[in-house]
Amino acid sequence: MPVLPVDNPFAAPWTTPFGLPPFAEIRPEHIGPALHAALAEHMAEIEAIARETAPVTVANVIDALERAGRNLNRAAGVFYNLSGADTNDALQAIEREMAPVMSRHWSAIGMNPELFARVDALRARRAEIDMTPEQERVLELTWKGFVRSGAKLGEDDKTRLKTINERLSVLGTQFSQNVLKDEASFALILDGEEDLAGLPDFLMAAMAKAAEDHGHKGKHAVTLPRSIVEPFLTFSSRRDLREKVRKAWDARGANGGETDNAAIVAETVRLRAEKARLLGYGSYAAFKLDDSMAKTPAAVRELLELVWAPAKRRAAQEAADLAALARSEGQYHPIATWDWHYYAEKVRSARFALDEATLKPYLQLDRIVDASFDCASKLFGLVFTPRPDLKGYHPDVRIWQVSEAGGKHIGVFMGDYFARASKRSGAWMSAYRGQDRLDGEVRPIIVNVCNFAKPAAGQPALLSLDDARTLFHEFGHALHGLLSDVVYPSVSGTSVSRDFVELPSQLYEHWFTTREVMRTYCLHAGTGEPIPEELMDKVKAAQTFNQGFGTIEYTASALVDLAFHELGEADRIDPLVFQAAELARIGMPAEIGMRHKTPHFAHVFAGDGYSAGYYSYLWSEVMDADAFDAFTDTGNVFDPATAARLKRFIYSAGNSRDPAELYTAFRGRMPTPEALLDKRGLANV
Repeated sequence: MPVLPVDNPFAAPWTTPFGLPPFAEIRPEHIGPALHAALAEHMAEIEAIARETAPVTVANVIDALERAGRNLNRAAGVFYNLSGADTNDALQAIEREMAPVMSRHWSAIGMNPELFARVDALRARRAEIDMTPEQERVLELTWKGFVRSGAKLGEDDKTRLKTINERLSVLGTQFSQNVLKDEASFALILDGEEDLAGLPDFLMAAMAKAAEDHGHKGKHAVTLPRSIVEPFLTFSSRRDLREKVRKAWDARGANGGETDNAAIVAETVRLRAEKARLLGYGSYAAFKLDDSMAKTPAAVRELLELVWAPAKRRAAQEAADLAALARSEGQYHPIATWDWHYYAEKVRSARFALDEATLKPYLQLDRIVDASFDCASKLFGLVFTPRPDLKGYHPDVRIWQVSEAGGKHIGVFMGDYFARASKRSGAWMSAYRGQDRLDGEVRPIIVNVCNFAKPAAGQPALLSLDDARTLFHEFGHALHGLLSDVVYPSVSGTSVSRDFVELPSQLYEHWFTTREVMRTYCLHAGTGEPIPEELMDKVKAAQTFNQGFGTIEYTASALVDLAFHELGEADRIDPLVFQAAELARIGMPAEIGMRHKTPHFAHVFAGDGYSAGYYSYLWSEVMDADAFDAFTDTGNVFDPATAARLKRFIYSAGNSRDPAELYTAFRGRMPTPEALLDKRGLANV
């Protein structure tokens, strides 16, 4: 077994405060050896469990499996977080090297016949053994995990499945790195007042910083974080520049050459379909959804098509409004995807006297962070203490100690909010360490990563309304990790089914737009005055504005994802042709683009996370719309009794019980889609 040199930070337990990774000491050359050593150690632990001759027990099977791999979890937690949030050439090389190695490692464990025999024997005796409900749940999930990993296959099929898994891991890494390269390499340099026509001060400040970062100090640049792209499409009166930006945004992963993802997608879809057949499923969607709340592709399609029809009708009304406004300004061109945001903002401003430039000064990043903390304090009794003495992996990272009001330590929260070239696009929550109580209390270390535009030095960071909701969304995920209170690591925090994991995050968004929160935390960056009541009224009135567009761009992506993965075979597929055919089949409006076109659809193709699962945001939204009603029905959005149930059954329970059972325990019943349609303003369209 490899032994790490003493100067490798992974060679010994960390003595840092709260066991934080010693980021200042960790260099890329430490990570590869640490991963290889941890993999060897983990495999030795697994082999010892498999070779055990004593009769099977919870202790020598389940507990032993849960304890195995702690050093691997530690090293991998650092590596994969850094490779997503602050990567470089060295880390990307390690990522490419380790992708097939990790795949082989997990395939060897999942297909180990002696190990599965012990898990299977314990499951066969489960009626005779005194187990807690959580132990029963972990045993069943562990057994299913082995079966889904190919433990019951013959040797030839196991060999083929290992090869498929290894290749898929390589393809996912290549896909992600290609998208990052395309994003990092694009900068549309603007020079002169004509190029800046229509742009508000907050956007020009962010673009000036982006230009400086690309070596063009004194100019302005449109780069590809969503926090710059969408405001530019919204405010720029230069239609030719909007077209260039939208096309660059859409073309990520589809520019030809070495970063083009078409062949990667085609091979990925083909291999996933073959994997599903090996495991006895008709399609990869059937395989993935068998382990979800939805259970079947038919149930997913039913939900997506339930909202698709009214969303199309609403989007047609919205498109007509935009075209009428354009004609009134002497513009007779058809509305294109690079026009929608621009004219929608004008319609919103006229209809609700609400525009983003007016609202944005009230949405200071630091104040919105404080608001997210205050809601967690009111709901769950948490206290967030800044720890500037603790250093993260990048100077932009901020760290807070999280405790209960009585002083009990809950965890550590890290916030990494600004876009940079070393960070993949989007926003996410991750864990450097999860919670468990298997051998004493282990408290989590959680990070939120976002891509907000960084302001010029000395200026406050201002968010859009969508940015602020994104911050609350990701913090909802963070609370799911921080509040976890289970025994076993494998069911801790966000380790839940994909169509349940978005419930805590989407539900948390609701608190941001309550009057209680906006009055206190939406203070004008220049004057310090609280947001006026009439402006809050306008925000409320405009909540369902443009929801035809929003629902269409999301649902189209979910339907294309589902269609790819419902294929029983995909031997000669052209991904872009297939995407176009599916969009034509569902009647995709020409004026609206998919939220994620296939060549940069990282949720689905940069790994297996949301494959056949992008629908899950909508599935969870059915629950979150209903769950917030549990608070509003009491007349108090921070009702203590409802919050206590929410904490116990949703935020703290992890995957220790079936998600439908947990939701029913919180709400008293399962929701129906009507609350979702009402929330999106599609109920009577």
